[in-house]
Amino acid sequence: MIDQEIAQFEKYYNMLMEYLLTYSMQIVGAIFILIIGLWIAKKAAALVAKVMTRHNVDITLTNFVSSVVKVLIIIGVVVICLGKIGISVTPFVAAIGAASLGAGLAVQGMLANYGAGLAIIATRPYVVGDTIEVKGVSGQVKTIDLGHTVLVNEENVEITIPNKHVIGEILHNSNEFSLVKGEIDIAYNACSDTAISLIESVLAQHDNVADAPQCKVGIEAFAASGVTISYRYWVPTTKIIETKLAVNRLVYQAMNENNIEIPFPQRIVTIQQQDAS
Repeated sequence: MIDQEIAQFEKYYNMLMEYLLTYSMQIVGAIFILIIGLWIAKKAAALVAKVMTRHNVDITLTNFVSSVVKVLIIIGVVVICLGKIGISVTPFVAAIGAASLGAGLAVQGMLANYGAGLAIIATRPYVVGDTIEVKGVSGQVKTIDLGHTVLVNEENVEITIPNKHVIGEILHNSNEFSLVKGEIDIAYNACSDTAISLIESVLAQHDNVADAPQCKVGIEAFAASGVTISYRYWVPTTKIIETKLAVNRLVYQAMNENNIEIPFPQRIVTIQQQDAS
């Protein structure tokens, strides 16, 4: 048994030494080519990213193209290095093709996300910084990857949406702003024009609202206890809650300071007495 193991070891040792003697220079050359190729791939990817950034191309598309360029160069360098040391790449190509077919059937959902990601990057229905709403989920776009899109809502919570749920769906895009709706009731004997002017003044003076799209203030409805004044304004998506709370406080203060009554729910009950006879 020991003699067989020694003979087998000598066999592999002789094969290794023969391979090293035959391809020693080729191995050194392959390592050198690999190092140079990796350096070229890194520089080429950086150059592509720099050129696309200079031409104001979307950051997601820039990162994708630069990564593809880098990967293609590395694959080409690896193929050259394998051929240099006497390893045929034809069996690897066939094996990769067969494996890709099986993997494709197993990960159809993932591939669908990647395909949708390519469509998003190519058509750009939204970019990083936009505020979107899709399938009942809304937030500001933080990152766009091949497989998914990451949103951040007003509570600073990250929401990950698979890209296949974006393509083909109804998409709302309000750029970097979100619409905030508020309302307040005033008494029927109060002046609605004064109340509307006060609310418009509050919205115009708030820092997060002043630069946003035009605000809307007006009478929403005639409620049972008072007139409902509604106001709509746009704020940066990441500042919805803090702005809404601040605006509501300022509106309430403005009403109190100008003696505009804010009614509470009330009912008028009439008691009718019948003659005892």
